[in-house]
Amino acid sequence: MNKAIYIATSEANSGKSIVTLGLMRMLLGKTPKVGYFRPIIDDVKKGKKDNHINTIITHFDLDIKPNDAYAFTRTEFINKRNKGKDGEIFDTIIEKYKALEEKNDFMLVEGTDFSGEGTAIELDANILIAKNLGIPAIIVSSGIGKTLEEFIGGLHLAYDSFEDKEVEVVAVIANKVQEKNLEIVKSGVKKNLPKDILVNAIPLIPSLNNPTIKEIAKAVDAKVLFGEDHINNQTTSFKVGAMQLRNYLTHLEENCLIITPGDRADIILGALQANISSNYPSMSGIVLTGGIIPEEPIVKLIEGLPQKLPILSVQEGTFDVANKIGAVRSHMYADNKEKINLSLNTFDKYIEIEKLNEKLITFKGNGITPRMFQYNLLKRARNIRKHIVLPEGNDDRIITAAVRLIEQDIVDLTILGNKDKIENKILRLGLKLDLSKLNIINPIESDYYEDFTNTLFDLRKNKGLTIDVAADLMGDVSYFGTMMVYKGLADGMVSGAAHTTQHTIRPALQFIKTKPGVSVVSSIFFMCLDDRVSVFGDCAINPNPTAEQLAEIAISSADSSKNFGIDPKIAMLSYSSGASGKGEDVDIVRKATEIVKQTRPDLKVEGPIQYDAAVDASVGKSKLPESEVAGQANVLIFPDLNTGNNTYKAVQRETGALAIGPMLQGLNKPVNDLSRGCTIDDIFNTVILTAIQAQGI
Repeated sequence: MNKAIYIATSEANSGKSIVTLGLMRMLLGKTPKVGYFRPIIDDVKKGKKDNHINTIITHFDLDIKPNDAYAFTRTEFINKRNKGKDGEIFDTIIEKYKALEEKNDFMLVEGTDFSGEGTAIELDANILIAKNLGIPAIIVSSGIGKTLEEFIGGLHLAYDSFEDKEVEVVAVIANKVQEKNLEIVKSGVKKNLPKDILVNAIPLIPSLNNPTIKEIAKAVDAKVLFGEDHINNQTTSFKVGAMQLRNYLTHLEENCLIITPGDRADIILGALQANISSNYPSMSGIVLTGGIIPEEPIVKLIEGLPQKLPILSVQEGTFDVANKIGAVRSHMYADNKEKINLSLNTFDKYIEIEKLNEKLITFKGNGITPRMFQYNLLKRARNIRKHIVLPEGNDDRIITAAVRLIEQDIVDLTILGNKDKIENKILRLGLKLDLSKLNIINPIESDYYEDFTNTLFDLRKNKGLTIDVAADLMGDVSYFGTMMVYKGLADGMVSGAAHTTQHTIRPALQFIKTKPGVSVVSSIFFMCLDDRVSVFGDCAINPNPTAEQLAEIAISSADSSKNFGIDPKIAMLSYSSGASGKGEDVDIVRKATEIVKQTRPDLKVEGPIQYDAAVDASVGKSKLPESEVAGQANVLIFPDLNTGNNTYKAVQRETGALAIGPMLQGLNKPVNDLSRGCTIDDIFNTVILTAIQAQGI
């Protein structure tokens, strides 16, 4: 079941507040706790609240702190994007969103408003935010000022933009449409959209589109002189009082706003009298310009009137004020109950609520994005804290990664090496660290050394190991670190930055050994591509696996994927797809696929299959149209080490993908191998993987 929806638009003044309010009430009728989140809000003055957030939280009495309901102001977002800090932007948005998601049954996310600087990049930003949060979208668009063709074409372009980034669109809402055109618009929008997309249209409701006196007062920085109780009056138009009263009265309209200099007592009194006269329309308020306050007799007269009109005073002249008022757009705010209730009623009347509700409940995401995957890794590692040993304390990259891990309070660490040299290295690298948070052990000088030596001797003496050789081996950091894991003094080990794979995993194979039922240790990489996370295996350990070994690698990789939040769809890769290929190599893959199907019928697996047919929907459909894996595979099992290792490196280098791993599978306790060309990020991520592996053991 889906747990969130993203309300997006491709333009300013779309009227998406109607949809936000309506959806919130609908959702609260289905589930007790609904969260509200805005990734980016307009800039607000110090001490003030975002209007959208305040309205939703206040009206629906949500248990959410306003500061928790958004990630960035518009200025903060633009500044970070201009500095190329997109990663930091999405990490923060995901973190704040997930914090709210944990406390609620469903999340309502409202996109940006397309106002001020940065509107050109807002559609793309909204699409990427929805993509990284892994939630479907509802697109809202306004019909004001557009021809029918422009409106329908614009909606289709917006839909295509979301679909191109694989963001599921569950509904399209055409808003502010002339009532007579509702069915024409719905029919036109439906023509070029998939049949399962819900298409609804809402007519232009003038009273929702018109600003209130409160909004006008804010826009022109006005002081309220009278009638504050009626400040939510809505304004349909404004009239500048410059002519004589007898002529001016003929121009009055229902709910119009009077703009006149503060010394025009004739216009002020005439407007007030007309407002209570049955022969003239009612007005919404009066704005007095030039900073002129009416004289005391006029004030006294106003105070004695039974029906109070809101009367505002502004410092600017009539012309400037009229221009500003003409540019004011209506917004929803918490204390305008009349407008909120009208919005809710409008939503209920024109939106197919049950159909929309069904779509939200039945929606299933297509996968997990790289940003969400990395966020989940950090969160899981922190939730159940583990102790990891890093044997290679003489490597600058290991030390730098260790400091980052400690600073972010993710794991407990032990580093092997000379304490003085490691502490001097930390200073030389300019790193800041509370050394009391880092455990440093020199194996030969350690109190554990003798016990570890005797344990190794007992474990391996039947293999011809002598006590002297055991003592020599225990002076090796890989053996010492692995023994810490075996003895339970550490939960896992990460090594290989300065040692070969064989040197790193040999001790683990000798005495940590494999899990029951597992005959082969294998590896996977989590490949964080632009828009998805794929699992590649085996790319580091087994040169030429047999069919039985290949099947076991696939099953282990699928189980690892599940443990890390990925629903596995396994592709057993080969140079041919389906039954077309012949030869020993493809026969091994075919046999391995059958073993997986027989051993684990719960897993979705396809093979043999080519890489393009595995990951490209169109190619997969053409080559294996009946397959539930082709074109959707996220666990890719390579037939041999040569293919796997070269492919992961090619994908990593050519696409800029982040390759997290290798992560070893099949051992009783986690020991993971780094490549000697690893980066600090590689070490950081592999330690986190190891900590999560240790949680499940």
